[in-house]
Amino acid sequence: MAKLLNWGNAARTLRQTPLTTFSPQDLMHLSGASETSTRFLLTRAVKRQDCIKLRRGLYALPERLPSELEVANALYRPSYISFTFALSYYQLIPETVYTLTSATSRTTATFDALGHHFVYHRLKRTAFTGYTPTLINGQTIWIADPEKALVDSMYLATLEHQDLPERLRLQKLSKTKVRTYAKLFQHDALLKAIEKIL
Repeated sequence: MAKLLNWGNAARTLRQTPLTTFSPQDLMHLSGASETSTRFLLTRAVKRQDCIKLRRGLYALPERLPSELEVANALYRPSYISFTFALSYYQLIPETVYTLTSATSRTTATFDALGHHFVYHRLKRTAFTGYTPTLINGQTIWIADPEKALVDSMYLATLEHQDLPERLRLQKLSKTKVRTYAKLFQHDALLKAIEKIL
């Protein structure tokens, strides 16, 4: 087991897996090392810049950096990409959005990692749906359906009394799906706002 505590062996083992982000528990499982040894190994690897700490308990190899979308899914779980970032991804708005916005069933939170800003907005559990695993650049990403991204964005705008982006491109969306997702929030102001734009 001693050789597995060497960072070179640990990194080699990680490269043989499909993992682009990993936790101390992942490394313990792969190496068979103890929790104390694993944490000590990671602390030293981060100091030497052999390993990148994305947040507490989440790491990546510098030569195998995850995409910003993978990081968005991994930083705060459960979560899925939604709101204005997803609207921009689906080209439902013309603007490019740089902050990666996601929905979560946990407390609202923000993180900075790998030069990007990640924001997670809490949704009630009944509305935490409408996302699917989507293959993007060879990686499976959890992202809202276009209709759910719109409803999530409108819900947040309603809650925070903000305006929605002006030039929404809604022609290809299913009005039935939009209304179905909106009902999950049980929020009268949201339902009224949805009817105004459909």
